[in-house]
Amino acid sequence: MSLLTNVMDHSLDDGYAEAAARKKAAGDSGMPKTLRAKLGLAAGLVLAALVVTVGAAQARVAAPVVAKEREELVDRIDRETEAADKLEDSVDELRADVGARQREALKHSGGGDSDLAGILSGAVAVHGPGVKLVVNDAKEAASGGDGNPRETSGFSDTGRVRDRDMQRVVNGLWESGAEAVSINGQRLTALSAIRAAGDAILVDNKPLVPPYTVLAVGDGQRLSTRFQDSADGLYLNALQESYGIRTGISVEDDLKLPAAPSVIVRTAQPSIEKSEKGTS
Repeated sequence: MSLLTNVMDHSLDDGYAEAAARKKAAGDSGMPKTLRAKLGLAAGLVLAALVVTVGAAQARVAAPVVAKEREELVDRIDRETEAADKLEDSVDELRADVGARQREALKHSGGGDSDLAGILSGAVAVHGPGVKLVVNDAKEAASGGDGNPRETSGFSDTGRVRDRDMQRVVNGLWESGAEAVSINGQRLTALSAIRAAGDAILVDNKPLVPPYTVLAVGDGQRLSTRFQDSADGLYLNALQESYGIRTGISVEDDLKLPAAPSVIVRTAQPSIEKSEKGTS
């Protein structure tokens, strides 16, 4: 405590105090004494004031220009955003038109099975009974985590749903008798791909956000029972028990699934091979 008291009472070193006392006794105040030195100090002060004044004037003049440039940039962003929205609307209209033409083509060339072909290919919207399956990350994974994907040999220490989990869920539903499947409103077809990009799950290159709501049209009760008893249903149950993955399945009376946005109609024709025999 005595050391702290000494530091507080003698915050200025004694040497500095003695030097200040000597200057005061000698009449040296630190100000210039000669006329030349005084003129030099005055010129320096005037120059500093001039620099500050010029800087303030330039800033004041440039302020409206900067504000105008900012306003023009904001207007340009608004115009480009509006143009992008119009293009997106146009793309949606063209997709709807293409879908309508595809459905018309299926009706004319599909024969009596055109409706079934449209349903199985995902070219038409469907509704009917089925199951609703919700898959979500574990609660402790919702706030972050290391984000490392699960290893092939095991699930490291993360409770996040991965692309391979959704692949097994969808394949299990198809195998259990589902007639149409969608994930978060994205209709799946025979050409759909479920992939991962970092921590995000992509369905046909469109990112999805958890929770993942899977709708499957089919015989609801039978579909639910068969899926939960299948290997993929047991796999999902193991994820819930071991890693906290949240799941819930329910039988629904009427589910509505949209048509796939980009179904390519392909036609096949029998190939007639002609063989020519050579003569010797």
